[in-house]
Amino acid sequence: MLRPMSEEPEKLVEGTLISHLLELRDRLIRAIIAVAVAFLPCMFYSNQIFTFVATPLKEKLPKGTQLIATTVMSPFTTPFKLSLFVALFLAMPVVIYQLWAFVAPGLYRHEKRAFRPFLVATPFMFYLGCAVMYYVVMPYVLNFMLALYNPPTVETTLRASDYLERVLQLVFAFGFAFEIPVLLVLLVRVGIVSTAGLRSKRRFAIVIAFLIAAVLTPPDIVSQFALALPLIGFYEISIVIGRLIEKKRAEEEKAADAASSSS
Repeated sequence: MLRPMSEEPEKLVEGTLISHLLELRDRLIRAIIAVAVAFLPCMFYSNQIFTFVATPLKEKLPKGTQLIATTVMSPFTTPFKLSLFVALFLAMPVVIYQLWAFVAPGLYRHEKRAFRPFLVATPFMFYLGCAVMYYVVMPYVLNFMLALYNPPTVETTLRASDYLERVLQLVFAFGFAFEIPVLLVLLVRVGIVSTAGLRSKRRFAIVIAFLIAAVLTPPDIVSQFALALPLIGFYEISIVIGRLIEKKRAEEEKAADAASSSS
């Protein structure tokens, strides 16, 4: 990995396995505390949160249709699970920062500078992916699933826990899928991968995108394409941004070589 010529060689922070494990433990505890702090108000407002999450489905169901609970524990476990996932959703910036703080001591100065903008982009893209899923994709997925699996002659009755699990699965799948361009551009920025390598693996990337979508989404073609197509698009966007980064890096290296030769 290349180091800027203007900087003196630096030594990375070294430590024993025990010290690294202790540092990881401390970071995990802080992340868990952040989730726990966010969990308390989420549990208090769990009914309002569930109403918000269930709104897209209620708008598609016949008038008067209700979500039901089929077990004694469902009225407790469903709000608890929802509050826990929403707390993780809200605490995601803190979780990401703790991950960065654990990795940072093992990076060179130029790698840290390259990583900092992505520290901001990571939660932004995660929240963007979740919003796209809820506001854009969800209505089409519900239309398809209700039309396919609920004939007009069959009365619709849905379990609240099933709907909640499906929504959380899709929302977090899209949130993490939107991290793909952040990860790829970061790898190009620090020189681990190149845009030439990304272009040569394009066919494999398309196949992997559809495999990921098939695993993370329900068994319907709408949600699979809704996740796979953004993944492929982000892959192409990452190549474009990576080419700009490589071009800028080449210009900087050329200028540095010219300056050193003139001196």
